Amino acid sequence: MLQLKILFRNAFHNKLRSGLTILGITVAVLAFGLLRTVIGAWYAGVEAASASRLVTRNAISIIFPLPISYAEKIRQIEGVKLVSYGNWFGGVYIDEKNFFPNFCVEPRTYLAIYPEFVLSSPETKAFLADRKGFIAGRKLAAKYKWKIGDQVTLKGTIFPGNWDFVLRGIYRGRDETVDESQFLFHWNYLNETIKKVSPTRADQVGFYMITVKRPDVAPDVALAIDKAFKNSLAETLTETEKAFNQGFIAMSGAIVTAIQMVSFVVILIIMAVVANTMAMTTRERIGDYAIMKTLGFGGTDIAIMVFGESLVISLTGCLAGMILTFPAAKAFGHTLSTYFPIFLVSDQTLWLDILFAFVIAFFAAIIPAHRAIRIGIAEGLRRIG
Repeated sequence: MLQLKILFRNAFHNKLRSGLTILGITVAVLAFGLLRTVIGAWYAGVEAASASRLVTRNAISIIFPLPISYAEKIRQIEGVKLVSYGNWFGGVYIDEKNFFPNFCVEPRTYLAIYPEFVLSSPETKAFLADRKGFIAGRKLAAKYKWKIGDQVTLKGTIFPGNWDFVLRGIYRGRDETVDESQFLFHWNYLNETIKKVSPTRADQVGFYMITVKRPDVAPDVALAIDKAFKNSLAETLTETEKAFNQGFIAMSGAIVTAIQMVSFVVILIIMAVVANTMAMTTRERIGDYAIMKTLGFGGTDIAIMVFGESLVISLTGCLAGMILTFPAAKAFGHTLSTYFPIFLVSDQTLWLDILFAFVIAFFAAIIPAHRAIRIGIAEGLRRIG
């Protein structure tokens, strides 16, 4: 108990230096937590992917369409449970800065394939019954203050013109990992309109979403789908939803790697700062350690004091940084909600924060503890005064 009391007194003996060191650790942990959360947000779609879902697209590139006639052929393949389809619409609301994910889909099957999009029964019926109806995630609806029954107009980019829709439902995510910022409307509405102005672009889809009967048959079903359309005018590439999402992440792999490297560099820098603090503290108290040795304290006791002081400072800064990470992530996520609809501080990030606090405390105290143990009593006493 006495050692613990001495430990805390020593840790805050120089209040200004200890306070600045703790502040530095707090900022470093906060920066590390935010950077790791950005990486987690980048991979959110991959982590949320279902093992029972496949995505079929054009083998050349996702920007090339597939015929709508493929839907029935895919349904007939052994192991397929449900088939849906859709297009990336690429519309903007009022002006270009109001960007959010918007798709036209076959609504009945799409909602069945994505049960994590929770919609009330009356809203589901209203959406299915209205060709111009759309549903929006509750984050998106809250952002633009949309209410059920509101008319919303999107400016088409891929499909030019002003497109009018009526909000028929606001979905919520089954859990916090579900994207609540999407805009979904009827594929038939787009297709029937396109037939009137550009018949050659009609009856085409950008992707097929497929649910298999069991996750273990997914590879075989994917091969069977691609084999069925081999040597056709529009060959297909079918992959799991996770692999499909990872394909998009791979395009920005260098950015993710850079963020990961920066997050670890931050920890190394603060480790050097804490090590410097501990070296200065130990040098100032060499006389104190010499007196402790004359009172019967051994080298192990001295080492525990040095390592304990380093740990108190590191953990104090770490806990402060962890606490601040949550409001900072909330504000950061709100600002970048268009690009990172799921921005959550993961348990893994918090455990890494704690792990690094211990690592920083240990390595920062090694040399100071060694010096404190090796100092002789006579040499230490000569430094007093």
